[in-house]
Amino acid sequence: MKKTLYLMRHGQTLFNSRRKIQGWCDSPLTELGIKQAETAGAYFKDNNIVFDHAYCSTSERASDTLELVTDLPYTRLKGLKEWNFGTFEGESEDLNPQLPYGDFFVQFGGEDQKDLQLRIATTCQQIMEEDNEVVLAVSHGAACRNFMRYWEHTSSISQQVRIGNCCILKFEYEKKEFKLVEIINHNLSDIVQV
Repeated sequence: MKKTLYLMRHGQTLFNSRRKIQGWCDSPLTELGIKQAETAGAYFKDNNIVFDHAYCSTSERASDTLELVTDLPYTRLKGLKEWNFGTFEGESEDLNPQLPYGDFFVQFGGEDQKDLQLRIATTCQQIMEEDNEVVLAVSHGAACRNFMRYWEHTSSISQQVRIGNCCILKFEYEKKEFKLVEIINHNLSDIVQV
């Protein structure tokens, strides 16, 4: 049976607006971030999308976003957390190395890219193996991007699409595989479908 996962990035935060590396550290949603989450919530409501369950990362910016999107009870999961950037967290984004990051952050107490991909992929599979058909999961930019990369072999949507704040990635889940079928960016006018 085909199931649906809506994997969403949190709304804009103070660190996003100041171009700071966030990772496992946290900062609050901005006024714009609150509006982005409310707009995403309206998108789901206007399209009659009803969730069986909702999940989010343990970071406050993710749970605050989720609470603005739906009033459903939810579960916080460490597996949905952002990439751990080690001692780079809280620093300027200008210090990031060239892509791909790979294992760069490991030497600074952070996480290897492959470990991040496996963590988020395993977490999302466990979520979908529960008694859920339609799920909302609020996570983070690099975590969402790496989940897309992990499943790019099953999807035909371009990986080059920007994942803005409150971007929604719609995945179909069947036979233990995810397939990206739609990308709805934060302004909700940029919709990519297959």
